[in-house]
Amino acid sequence: MSAAARIADRVEIAELFARLANLLDECRHDDVATVYHDDIVVRGPNGELRGLDEVTALLKRSQVAGEHTQHVHGDVLVQVDGDRAKATANQLVYFYRDGEPPHRTSGLRSACTAVLTSAGWRFSEMRITLAWTQGTPRVVPAPGTGDPGE
Repeated sequence: MSAAARIADRVEIAELFARLANLLDECRHDDVATVYHDDIVVRGPNGELRGLDEVTALLKRSQVAGEHTQHVHGDVLVQVDGDRAKATANQLVYFYRDGEPPHRTSGLRSACTAVLTSAGWRFSEMRITLAWTQGTPRVVPAPGTGDPGE
């Protein structure tokens, strides 16, 4: 593989973090297939999710009326090995309402595996570790609990 191809792969994988942040902030939950593989496994503070349907359902349950988010990724590192790659990033998430400063902020660490598909690179595994939260944390209801967001 040429140096240019390796660099292009690393850039595309790093861009997955930005595309994920945008779709989360814009509440485009049905677009998760643009960043996640069909068989995605996400492990994080809310448990383990398997597949696009479970990820989409959690994102929809997580929405709070009138609350917005701003996801910011940094310190992105990517190691490509053929059609698989490991990637890590730090993430800050700001929770706010229109015209107000954030009422909650979280610092996260994401460790991912990405795979090359016919549609481009996609995350196939993601481990999200909560490092800290400032403000009152929100617990996302489990499926089947009768939460109106289901």
